[in-house]
Amino acid sequence: MADLGEIARAVGEEYLRTRRTTPFQRKALGAIQRCRTEAMGSVRAVCDNCGAEHLLFRSCRNRSCPRCGAEAREKWLEARQRELLPVPYFHVVFTVPDTLNPIAQYCPEVFYSALLQAAGKALLDVGWSKLEARLGVLAILHTWGQNLSLHPHAHCVVPGGGFSGDRRRWVSVPNPRFLLPIKVLSRRFRTLLCKALREAVRKGKLHRLPSTVQPQAIIQGAAAQEWIAYAKPPFGGPAQVLEYLSRYTHRVAISNGRILSFADNQVSFRWRDYADSNRVKVSTLAAVEFLRRFLMHVLPDRFVRIRYFGFLANRRRADNIGLARRLLGRSLPPLEPRREHQLLCPACYAAALARRRAGVRSPPFTVSAA
Repeated sequence: MADLGEIARAVGEEYLRTRRTTPFQRKALGAIQRCRTEAMGSVRAVCDNCGAEHLLFRSCRNRSCPRCGAEAREKWLEARQRELLPVPYFHVVFTVPDTLNPIAQYCPEVFYSALLQAAGKALLDVGWSKLEARLGVLAILHTWGQNLSLHPHAHCVVPGGGFSGDRRRWVSVPNPRFLLPIKVLSRRFRTLLCKALREAVRKGKLHRLPSTVQPQAIIQGAAAQEWIAYAKPPFGGPAQVLEYLSRYTHRVAISNGRILSFADNQVSFRWRDYADSNRVKVSTLAAVEFLRRFLMHVLPDRFVRIRYFGFLANRRRADNIGLARRLLGRSLPPLEPRREHQLLCPACYAAALARRRAGVRSPPFTVSAA
């Protein structure tokens, strides 16, 4: 089955010759081309079950690579598991009109920072005005649609309640299936993001926009529209929160599993059309166009795409979690430990797979430098 690395190695040089790229896009493309190839070097793996030896190529560890990130995701999830509260959790999604896409495309660090800040602050502002509670928010940036189009949006996970103004009481949401009025949230989000973008124009932060793009006109047109925010059904419990986070936090624009074929310089991939009853469709693109769409979603170096607001903000998160548990007067029952990702030995794969299906840990590799 084709994967992104194969496509990048086949047409990456052509893409760099013919298309405009940013330094961080070139860095990501080079890492994906080298990932798990001889260029990265190798380590020797010995199966503890059958003794067979294998050479494993090292991974690039670039956050845009669909083959990497599992270790970072598991460490992050383990930390989040220790921070869960015994309250309902809600999932709110904020989207923006596509008329703002030119700003996102040419000034991504400015636009995406403003988007995350506006989403987090909208929830805090409306939470205080409607519940008189200081909420906590975890916000995750996604920039893509299923067909790799540019579709910036923020997924927010919100505990169902927060601190009173004097921090002496925990204020719970009155209805465990309803957080805040979504129309009020979307309009507050619109106000905050448009204000931040106008301020960016005033300070000259959007200087990379082409001369044909008039940011003030774009922002004014977007501000006149109704923006879409929506609340998904609340999570069923803490384990479901972790399951959601494990799928969404460290995701990249497309996984290798969605790439169906790469032949004759054409890439076919499947995607889900949410506007058409979640129907699964297949698109075929020229390989260079496919790579262009993927690289649109490579974020600037050191850009933080998972951010925390309110009582979950980094500075006092541990203290606030402890206070919330004391005010709630109860803690979560122990959650099952997350399954470790195990390498299966190609030489004794059938036996290892049988043990994994029976719930027995698969025989791990012992890895040493080659």
